[in-house]
Amino acid sequence: MRLRASKPSTALFLFNIRQLLTLRSSTGPRRGRELSDLGLIEDGAVLCLGGRIVSVGNTKDALCDSWVKRNRKQIREIDCTGKVVLPGFVDAHTHPVFTAPRLVDFEQRIAGATYEQIAEAGGGIRSSVEGVRKVTRAALVQHVLTGFRAMVAQGTTTVEAKSGYGLSLDAELKSLEAIADAARQWPGTVVSTLLGAHVVPREYEGRESMYVRIVCQEMIPRAAERKLASFVDVFCDRGAFTLASTEQVFLAARERGLGVRAHVGQFTRSEIAALLKYDPASLDHVDHIDEDDIAALAGQSAISPAHQTVATLVPGANYFLGLGRFPDARRLIDSGVPVALATDYNPGTSPTTSMPFVLSLACTQMKMTPAEAVAAATINGAHALRLADCKGSIEPGKDADLVIFDVADYREISYWMAGNRCHAVIVKGAET
Repeated sequence: MRLRASKPSTALFLFNIRQLLTLRSSTGPRRGRELSDLGLIEDGAVLCLGGRIVSVGNTKDALCDSWVKRNRKQIREIDCTGKVVLPGFVDAHTHPVFTAPRLVDFEQRIAGATYEQIAEAGGGIRSSVEGVRKVTRAALVQHVLTGFRAMVAQGTTTVEAKSGYGLSLDAELKSLEAIADAARQWPGTVVSTLLGAHVVPREYEGRESMYVRIVCQEMIPRAAERKLASFVDVFCDRGAFTLASTEQVFLAARERGLGVRAHVGQFTRSEIAALLKYDPASLDHVDHIDEDDIAALAGQSAISPAHQTVATLVPGANYFLGLGRFPDARRLIDSGVPVALATDYNPGTSPTTSMPFVLSLACTQMKMTPAEAVAAATINGAHALRLADCKGSIEPGKDADLVIFDVADYREISYWMAGNRCHAVIVKGAET
């Protein structure tokens, strides 16, 4: 920490924090009992300088620091008396590039239609494609920004953003360009993902292999060359893509230096073990999973501590689809699988930007403890994006992404259902 060479005018000092949740990181993502360790400090303090965290401890010691005493008049201070401070949420699974809500799907589902019946009737993912293909890039940017701004207002400072509603070379690239444009206008951090393999578009219906070739030979190379994506995603499930197609896409992504992740097991079991050899950062949904899958995920975690595959759970989709069944978080956690939480923000199955709401669902519907939910939404979300070196915890050297909640106890974040008690958000040392 080179405090003497730094300008005090760039400093931000949070003090009198009733509960400071540091989420001090370990070698890899939190697993098992580690998921409950929040690194809690009472009457905490955090000093940020130049957008980074430089000091974490208690208020008494921080106020006695010679650099703080000497420069205090020039430091921006925030008195957090009675409040909780934690790392900014890391939302590791979202689909923000769309143009309109899917209200027809919504009404059909209320009337009793299933997700697959709606898709077969022309609704579902394919019904969002026409809008994305026709709209201008500038208009898409505004739609994406609307989602990002709603997220940060509720404490999210890092978000993974997927394409996936274009399903053609031009429309997928336009979607990724819109994400990049929106990211430049948003204070938080955005990780872009190419999801060209979301479903097979209508014009290729019955010709999955031909469309997969377009994804592998056109979309992935262009996205990689233009640095529009960090990851490539595949929806591997009944009604989407087969395991064989998923492996083809993964292989093409890795050949171009892109990371991989996948939607798996949302409606039917996917063969998780076959995908782990590609070192996916995250496998998401995992509603349908058996003991062999769990053992494979837990075992893979022990092999490569720096690059563990996280199971990212998205209970908002289960809630909105009215499935009555949620991912078996307790079994995953107790078996040693690292889990993260995300909103799955999208127009068809999870139209929410609220990570606090997802934490509430995790506790009430998946029986995660409030501490486990916080860790899954911060440090483990960062691991799911391979960003844990700079995000997800409050530690010296990391980005100063902090959230202040107007609650006296961190458990209230998941307790107060469908409300927003986020008091202030700090991104890279600056209030948003």
